[in-house]
Amino acid sequence: MGLKCGIVGLPNVGKSTLFNCLSNAKAQSANFPFCTIEPNVGMITVPDDRLTKLEGLVNPEKVVPTVIEIVDIAGLVKGASKGEGLGNKFLANIRETDAIIHVLRCFDDDNIVHVHGKVDPISDKEVIDFELQLKDLETVESALGKVSRAAKSGDKAAMAEMQALEACKAHLEKGLSIRSLDLDEKAAEIVQKLFLLTSKPVLYLCNVDESSASNGNALTQKVQEMAKSEAAEVLVVCAALEADIASLDTFEERQLFLDDAGLTEPGVNKLIKAAYQLLNLSTYFTAGVQEVRAWTIPIGAKAPQAAGVIHTDFEKGFIKAEVIKYDDFVSLGSEQACKEQGKMRMEGKEYVVEDGDVMHFKFNV
Repeated sequence: MGLKCGIVGLPNVGKSTLFNCLSNAKAQSANFPFCTIEPNVGMITVPDDRLTKLEGLVNPEKVVPTVIEIVDIAGLVKGASKGEGLGNKFLANIRETDAIIHVLRCFDDDNIVHVHGKVDPISDKEVIDFELQLKDLETVESALGKVSRAAKSGDKAAMAEMQALEACKAHLEKGLSIRSLDLDEKAAEIVQKLFLLTSKPVLYLCNVDESSASNGNALTQKVQEMAKSEAAEVLVVCAALEADIASLDTFEERQLFLDDAGLTEPGVNKLIKAAYQLLNLSTYFTAGVQEVRAWTIPIGAKAPQAAGVIHTDFEKGFIKAEVIKYDDFVSLGSEQACKEQGKMRMEGKEYVVEDGDVMHFKFNV
């Protein structure tokens, strides 16, 4: 679907280290600002145990997991909205993403310089927010300048747009992000066209030291309290530990390492799953002897839209969908067994696909 998450944060908070763990791409990691001058892009597999289960039952020739795109965006600094520290370029990179993973430094280490001289994740978060809000305010004011004349002439569409833009302007001037502004459906459609930076959903990722990887620390608690007001999710990850895990060759070695650290799974797995949810995505499966595959769709997608992800002809000529619930497929062991037990349903154009559905489409072009 071409959806992507951008990893943002101040310099030296661990963004590139995390990106290296997430992706086979190798971003440069160094103890100085702007070591990531161009955004590094990686396609990452979304961990899904259901795919493994289906593979074991169907024994296909190949398995294709779902993926999302992750972009490592260079560290922002104060003044980025005015072009400081290559800010205009970095802000443009953020604009191209669909959601933001905001990395916050929640560890002390005298060997890693903090760009502001002290470790304070809330202050760091506010610096990034302020720069993004300033850039959005610039965008909104520019749009207001263009639409005001038509609105004054009585053009109803222009008046509605002006009203939505004025609400955004007032909200931003209070130091608040657009994602927290309550807009009706029509106003939301107007604002969506501006691709505002602070309208994007955000996930806060606390980068901690190894001793805090399983339970967090006082700094992560502050971040969690802050995030409650935004209804945002917070994950706690030790980037250095994740790098060590990623460097191990076998599953057994990684599992032993996780056990020693008191973790049940790598933090990057949790991050990938959370990023997938942040993008408001769900998964359905196709399962046959040639291929078992996970397909990505927006939550709430109807059957023809889901079919269109495979091929546009499937959506244009959609007739019906054969649907088996994942739990039924696994418990009964095969598509044939589900048919015999009456667990395969025929669904039409209005069927809303549920996460985990195993589907087969009938179409005619």
